[in-house]
Amino acid sequence: DVATKGKSVFEAKCSACHKTDDQKIVGPGLKGVTERRTPEWIMNMITNPEEMTKKDPVAKALLEEHLTQMTFQNVTDDEARDILEYLRQNDGAK
Repeated sequence: DVATKGKSVFEAKCSACHKTDDQKIVGPGLKGVTERRTPEWIMNMITNPEEMTKKDPVAKALLEEHLTQMTFQNVTDDEARDILEYLRQNDGAK
């Protein structure tokens, strides 16, 4: 299933800096992210983080707050969709 694939991609490529609860490590905790941000924003942040922190006001503010540029982890568009589905499931979406 899509969320299960997303979980394994997340664990491999995202979990060094992000947790799925509200605990900050390097980057912010991601609990509730699918309620705060649009699917397009989340996908763009996963697949093009440097462009986002240059152009998107929310991403710029997050960079200022966390002081670490999110790096691109060679995530494909399909993997980004899988991660999004995993985050949705984590946030309680059915």
